[in-house]
Amino acid sequence: MTTSKVAVTLLPCIVLLLFFVGPLVHAAQHAKREFYVIEAHRVQKGPHIDGFLDDEVWQSAALIDQFTQQEPKESAPATERTEVRILYDARCLFIGVYAFDSNSAGVIATEMRRDSDRLFDEDNFQVIIDTFNDSRSGYMFVTNPLGAKLEQQIFEEAEGSRSGNNSNVNRNWDGVWAVASRRTKDGWTAEIAIPMMTLRFRQSDLQTWGINFMRSIRRKNEQVFWAPIPKPYTLTRVSLAGTLTGLSSLTHGMDLRIKPFIIAGVRSDRAGAETKTSILKDLGLDMKYGISSGMNLDLTFNTDFAQVEVDEQQVNLTRFSLLFPEKRDFFLENAGQFKVGTQRQEADLFFSRRMGLSESGQVIPIIGGARLTGKVGRNNIALMNIQTAEAFGQLGENFLVTRYSRDLLSRSKVGGIFINKESTNGSRFNRTMAADATLALRSNLLINSFVAKTSTPGITKGDMAFYGRIGWRDAAWNLYAEYLDIQDNFNAEVGFVPRRGIRTSRFHIGPTPRPKKYHIRMVEPMVNVTYTTDQNNRLVTRKVHYMVGFRMENGTYINFIYNRFLEELDKPFRIRPNLTIPPGSYRFGQWVFELNSDPSRRVYQQFRYSPQTFFGGLRKDLDATVGIRASSQFAAEVQYKRNDVKLPGGAFEVNVGILRLDWAFSPRMTLRSLVQYNSSTHEISTNIRFNFIYRPGSDLYVVYKELRNDAGSAPFVRDRQLMLKLNYLLAR
Repeated sequence: MTTSKVAVTLLPCIVLLLFFVGPLVHAAQHAKREFYVIEAHRVQKGPHIDGFLDDEVWQSAALIDQFTQQEPKESAPATERTEVRILYDARCLFIGVYAFDSNSAGVIATEMRRDSDRLFDEDNFQVIIDTFNDSRSGYMFVTNPLGAKLEQQIFEEAEGSRSGNNSNVNRNWDGVWAVASRRTKDGWTAEIAIPMMTLRFRQSDLQTWGINFMRSIRRKNEQVFWAPIPKPYTLTRVSLAGTLTGLSSLTHGMDLRIKPFIIAGVRSDRAGAETKTSILKDLGLDMKYGISSGMNLDLTFNTDFAQVEVDEQQVNLTRFSLLFPEKRDFFLENAGQFKVGTQRQEADLFFSRRMGLSESGQVIPIIGGARLTGKVGRNNIALMNIQTAEAFGQLGENFLVTRYSRDLLSRSKVGGIFINKESTNGSRFNRTMAADATLALRSNLLINSFVAKTSTPGITKGDMAFYGRIGWRDAAWNLYAEYLDIQDNFNAEVGFVPRRGIRTSRFHIGPTPRPKKYHIRMVEPMVNVTYTTDQNNRLVTRKVHYMVGFRMENGTYINFIYNRFLEELDKPFRIRPNLTIPPGSYRFGQWVFELNSDPSRRVYQQFRYSPQTFFGGLRKDLDATVGIRASSQFAAEVQYKRNDVKLPGGAFEVNVGILRLDWAFSPRMTLRSLVQYNSSTHEISTNIRFNFIYRPGSDLYVVYKELRNDAGSAPFVRDRQLMLKLNYLLAR
């Protein structure tokens, strides 16, 4: 059966199943929220956000003080008391936290940097708010005893791979909110203020939101929740959250935010024996307007290209492209609303880095753009139009992306996307069209699928793709099966599809036993089998993945992996400029040993060693990291990666060194440096960034960048720049 016939048959069946079976699921899942309900108390004037819970208004707030363990003893009461209070006024939601601790000296908190992953490895408090009460999406805010901040948007309950990039977790979103924390003699406190203009919600005078809270007590490696979450899931499981009631007459004000930016600096470039110095100057504007309580209109003029950010070095020893994350502000908020179907990297139908950036990462100026995203009732709407300028001898291009989906029942939906890329004079275009469906018949069962087609001049057939996945996950098992079919001429130029002309089947079996001895919290054995054929069903890739991992009570992780590969090369594979692997059939095996120490320790280590056979030769990979958090202000991390490859046609080594130094003067003022060395390019790159958040949403950056070439006997600086960037948020 062809891809199109499978899709035409499957999607209507899913929709029918949703309507006939789903109402029972919808009722069962929403019944759970009735057990955990809190009513917010309205005040005329909110508390002063200083970390002290001594404002008189807190005395009128409803109190939550019953938390339940997920780890280590599911359903047991929390071993330490936590009190949460909620207040609101017309423009802001206030949350007060008192995290009691019988051993206050044992509270682990060294992180003050904004958006640091290390917040999750120390004592912290997390809140998620499902403002549309749709059991799918939410805004998540995290803080710790030092007042550090991390926020992220959650889509589809963060379904997707637990490792690597997951587009249903938007970590790069920067929401405007305030927090202040204090250490006390019996624990720590925090005050959180979240402006209504940071949130989108239904158009209604009376609001009912989903809400949940989590506290991590790190020295015990204990996680506790207000509304209990079973072990396979995290706080992002908003369908299991509690309910926040009592919210009325909320306002966004004018709901207008204007954020201009200005860049000034100097740059020095060397080409051959000559050095050219130029002045850097740029300015632009991003504007956000809430056309309703649930819909945002974003406009951009001369788009900010995140010049203060830098991509980390990746070594690519595969035949396929690597994925780098989006970092530009305009594309970040509600990015998950543009995603279709799978979170796997084999087929991402829309990838925003295709707009305004070349394949090599060079900037193509964006003249302007508009984006409309949000929710009206059960309808999810996402619309974007971007116009780029002429660059590198190429005409400017217009990008139109439209995405619509309809929520069905509690966690299911159907939708579609249309993407159009067209040159300014209309001489060339590329289009992608897709329909997708998500079916959640039970809390542990999830089915995803999409069917897609591209349209490119001169291509009339073989331009479709299909994806289907069924997964089951509970406390004891993680099971899934998936199938991906990408025809030879499928050409999603505004997506990320590194491999075409394939049919991939994948099966995964992963039990999660808990032995309760030898200091082991959980064992993670798994078998994952992947078969990839061409469009004639000839096997071209096979991978059998065996793994057993051990998660220890203190957070240490030990992992053993063995992979068996089969690769059929039909064309020569140029792995290095002077080394090519000839066509043929190759079988090889890979061993992997991983050890990650307790991540909450001041000195921590991560180690990965992988000896393997490789295309008729041998390969050894090493990845070692040592980090230190010397204090709440200073942290350092050094990482070394090595690939040692010996093939019949030659041998090579690739060494990558990364040094990270961070100094946090306060949660609002940080100095970060990233130094990277890559032996394959003979380059040393340095990025030093000072960031001062002088008010929420407004930043001052001072950045120094240098790219040095160490090839030959006389190393030289190829590129050097010093830049100041200022943005200022005007909100009404």
